[in-house]
Amino acid sequence: MSNLSKPTPPAGGRDALEVEIRNKAFQGADGSRVEAIAEIAFRVEPASFATLIGPSGCGKTTTLRIILGLEQQFEGRLRFPDDGARVAAVFQEPRLLPWRTVEQNVRLALPETEKGADLDILFEILGLDQMRSRYPGELSLGLARRVALARAFAIKPSLLVLDEPFVSLDEQTATRLRQLLIEVWSARPTTALMVTHNLREAVQLSDQIIFLTERPARVRGIHRLDKPRAERDTRWRETTLSSLAKRYSGVL
Repeated sequence: MSNLSKPTPPAGGRDALEVEIRNKAFQGADGSRVEAIAEIAFRVEPASFATLIGPSGCGKTTTLRIILGLEQQFEGRLRFPDDGARVAAVFQEPRLLPWRTVEQNVRLALPETEKGADLDILFEILGLDQMRSRYPGELSLGLARRVALARAFAIKPSLLVLDEPFVSLDEQTATRLRQLLIEVWSARPTTALMVTHNLREAVQLSDQIIFLTERPARVRGIHRLDKPRAERDTRWRETTLSSLAKRYSGVL
């Protein structure tokens, strides 16, 4: 039995991620008030994968920043999967330290008590076994993003937040990375929330897709994808894409 076929317990907490943002505004360059989010409310069930999708500038990344605690001035409430939740984030830029090796960059996120943790399976799943002693300057963007994923999963997060982790990659590389993300996530399911502009990507990865309106953002609709990922063949994906594109016309 391979490592990937062994049953593994969910990594996320017992509770759902609950997000309720009743208002979020910024001060514009001219001093005026800019309302970014009017009202957003949704929940992500434990060990499930949700995607936020909507027009550019509609508040998707702002929502993630609020969840990560990087934006604290807002009206609303958050409930995390468990108390003292370990939250991992993967951004558009891999943000690797150039003077540390791949393995050192991954282990950097581990608590002191877990610095010697066995990460062999994680490196194997992500195809980084032969890259552990390399430095970021020796990596392609696709490989650097694999390292960023490894760093996020290494801490065994109860909540994983991803901000367009595959943007600007060619489609072949992006497709491979999406497959790797699902493999490593499936090996240890955790509650995950990802921002993307790519509806096809959302259909491939998600258990639910949360559609947002233009700024100030509101939830336009939530679509649940109940079909197991292994059964999402080309015909099903194309039918689903066509249906969602019609139902949420203009949202992308």
